[in-house]
Amino acid sequence: MSGRALDWSLAIAGGVLLTLMTQANAVLAGHTDALYASWAAHGLGAVVASILVLALARRAPAAADAGESQDRAPLWYYLGGIPGALVVVLSAIAVNSELALAGTIALMLTGQILFGTASDHLGLLHTPRRRVTPIDLAVAGCVLAGSVLIVLGGA
Repeated sequence: MSGRALDWSLAIAGGVLLTLMTQANAVLAGHTDALYASWAAHGLGAVVASILVLALARRAPAAADAGESQDRAPLWYYLGGIPGALVVVLSAIAVNSELALAGTIALMLTGQILFGTASDHLGLLHTPRRRVTPIDLAVAGCVLAGSVLIVLGGA
């Protein structure tokens, strides 16, 4: 599989996984509350991540030199989980409201595109800085317009 086809496949798989996780979180929030659903989702995610780290750590080759220093992420990077948890809580509330799943996912996509564009422009998370182009604004505008149509159209 070529690099471009793999990128598309991973993007589609990520979108499907996001939809399934949001739907499962919303169902749990419908039976309990949004905060409990967020804790359950993050707890399950932590268990799966731990299993993956342990499985991949066994397969990874040992470091060539134990004395090599690895660049560590700044501590404030780990605070990214806090807005992530809030997004999960808000998505559980939104899915169980008039927005439903389609409106929730449309708004999340809009937020991701806008954050990605701002991150690229400001060079956040050690990404190379780049100027915001008219194409970037057009993409964000199209997704935002689609989100508005979904939310206001009641789809």
